[in-house]
Formats: sequence, C-alpha cells, structure tokens
Amino acid sequence: MKPMPKVRCPTCRKLGHWFATSFGPFCSKRCKLVDLGKWFGEENRISEPLRPDHFEELEKYSDEEKPDQRDDEGS
Repeated sequence: MKPMPKVRCPTCRKLGHWFATSFGPFCSKRCKLVDLGKWFGEENRISEPLRPDHFEELEKYSDEEKPDQRDDEGS
C-alpha cells in the first residue's frame, strides 16, 4: 500500500496528510467552513459545465505527477 501523499490545504495552503483526518482535504474544520462560505457567497463557482475534452489534458500525466496533487504549489 502506498503511503498517503502530503497535500496542501485548499484554504490555508499548509502541507500535511489531510486525507487522514475527517476534514480532508482541509487541515481543520475552520478551513473547511471557510471554503464552504466561499461557495455560498459565490466567490467560488464553476464557470461552465465540464466536457470530455477537459479531461483529455489530464490523461497525459502519470499518477505521480497529476497537476492537482503537486506538493510544491505555492512555495
């Protein structure tokens, strides 16, 4: 079994094993609620429906280098 990768909290950007907690991918309940508030306030929104061609770009990456799982983001 692979070890759990470290990820950045989407809200505060702290690096850790957040999927091991009940708040994953967030580091805490507070960060999870801050993110939810952004969705309710329409600060976060989906601009258009996803189409199959959106996924074609992701298929070229291996599991180890998926763009949304990089540990160096924001450093």
